[in-house]
Amino acid sequence: MSTTRIQFLISTISILLLCTTTCKAQNNPVSLCSSSSCGNIRNISYPFRLKGGPKTCGYPNSNFELDCQNNQTIFNLKSAKYFVEAIDYSKFSIRFVDPGLEKGNLSSCPVYSVDYDDWPSTIFNMFFDWNIPVAFIHCLAPINSSIYVKSAFCGNRSNIFSNSSEIYSYVTVGQYIHLSDLEDSCTVDRVFQASSHRTMRDSSSLSGIYESLAYGFELSWFRVLCGECKKSNGFCSLEGNQVSCKHYCREDIPLSQLGFGCQFEYWGTIIGVFAAIIIAAIIGLKFLCGFPFLVGLVVYKWRRRHLSVDESIEDFLQSQNNLMPIKYSYSEIKKMTNNFKEKLGEGAYGTVFKGKLRSGPYVAVKLMGKSMANDQEFISEVGTIGRIHHINVVQLIGFCVEGSKCALVYDFMPKGSLDKYICPQEGRALSLSYEKMFEISLGVASGVDYLHRGCDMQILHFDIKPHNILLDENFNPKISDFGLAKLYPTNDSIVSLTAARGTMGYMAPEMFYKNIGGVSYKADVYSFGMLLMEMAGRRKNMNPFADSVSQIYFPSWVYEQLHAGKDVEIKDAVEKEKKMVKKMIMVALWCIQMKPSDRPSMNKVVEMLEGDSELQMPPKPFVAPREIAEDHGINVAL
Repeated sequence: MSTTRIQFLISTISILLLCTTTCKAQNNPVSLCSSSSCGNIRNISYPFRLKGGPKTCGYPNSNFELDCQNNQTIFNLKSAKYFVEAIDYSKFSIRFVDPGLEKGNLSSCPVYSVDYDDWPSTIFNMFFDWNIPVAFIHCLAPINSSIYVKSAFCGNRSNIFSNSSEIYSYVTVGQYIHLSDLEDSCTVDRVFQASSHRTMRDSSSLSGIYESLAYGFELSWFRVLCGECKKSNGFCSLEGNQVSCKHYCREDIPLSQLGFGCQFEYWGTIIGVFAAIIIAAIIGLKFLCGFPFLVGLVVYKWRRRHLSVDESIEDFLQSQNNLMPIKYSYSEIKKMTNNFKEKLGEGAYGTVFKGKLRSGPYVAVKLMGKSMANDQEFISEVGTIGRIHHINVVQLIGFCVEGSKCALVYDFMPKGSLDKYICPQEGRALSLSYEKMFEISLGVASGVDYLHRGCDMQILHFDIKPHNILLDENFNPKISDFGLAKLYPTNDSIVSLTAARGTMGYMAPEMFYKNIGGVSYKADVYSFGMLLMEMAGRRKNMNPFADSVSQIYFPSWVYEQLHAGKDVEIKDAVEKEKKMVKKMIMVALWCIQMKPSDRPSMNKVVEMLEGDSELQMPPKPFVAPREIAEDHGINVAL
């Protein structure tokens, strides 16, 4: 046990000391090696070395042996040769340029196609993270598309089997070319890479593209510093400019090879199980001895229940003297619903029936079920919605508390809930225009903003989703179902919760991952963003039956489309509606940012929806469960 702990500490320190410690761990006398130079590369040192120099001064792999020809540093990869333009030891990066590319020569062509599989991933990394693809293609017929820029022919004419004397050559940026994406007459000649660290001046002009090509592409060699980490079965990664080694308790590695923390966890679990068995045996003996007393206690409590059916609700109603809703008797509830004749729907905590007041208007009556959460559900609904008066929040007309019977009486919403219009069922004409969807989204945003800022206490709903957005006869949206809502002082930026609240698919990530940030009103912003994304796409965010695998999780797919400069296909929409849908998607992407601090407030969301200015493209949200897990080092397979 002691030896394992020492090995674990040594491996961790080795990673933090980066190059120097790694070199020493490999018994290389790097401290005795001097740096070399060739052309514009003035400092060639570990892990690189010049050809002909001492082999002990570089990483023991032929890929790190550089050549100097005609005062130009050369990197050899299989049969390819690349010019080395820069080596950054602080960022563990090296930049290459194809020898066929000449600065200012728009007719020059790369000699090689840069393929991910050609680069040993055990050594080089960040191929896709640090670079964007640039593809050279030729066609036998002209293409009319803004993403293709006319260029010089960079293919091999001997491979063109056509009688046509004219060839149309193009270059395109940022497109991962698949054969299915090309026109029938087109062929890919070369796929090169350009560094994404250097902003391309103009991807629609040939000069701008060639300027980026001449700058080159970049790879990271930080993996050469991961030797000690791998020996201790750690996970080595690059975090900013630091190499990190993390250890996870994995079942596929023998316990003796894992660190002290994993061994402690393993034996601690076994000891805990034995302790639990012993405690259970002691409790069992006490139970046998105390069973008669337990029976007497249950009988006592049962009688007490009939004396005061629900003391918590009664105490709450007595303390809320300023509540506006009307208190009905249970017999009045039965009359207004015609003995619960017409059922409108059923939720987790009760069933909703259609009713009619004696004065004429129709109402929706929510009869609470027998769930253990009844008391808190009832108190939350009456205590929050009972004090709210807003055009976009459903109005609570009255309530009933009579013995074990609890009911809530709301305005009746004849058009039902929004989910029927986002994903209409087959054979039912329930679709709304994009303009109407935009108006509904603005109304919901105004309602949530009112909950956060419009009262003397901020109200956090915690369950914004399509089922809880009701529509009146004019399709005006009303936020409903405040069973999970909480009241907090307006100056409380972070609130305390004992358990996650809400519906999967709409719950903010901080509900699960505490290291992302504290729970606040930004949780409602995230839920609204997921709702807004579904309204814009007219589909559920998660659709396993999508035509393409990339479209299964809609927020990820639509972000990639916009980030690549592509338009999102919107069927049966005029130009004005297309702009509205794009704005809804952009606002939704801002709202579903993983960190709460990166999301806008709801009043800012309203301004973004109402404004006419072009919205800035947000950072990529880590919206997919696997992306969140991988970013936080969580093994999603467990």
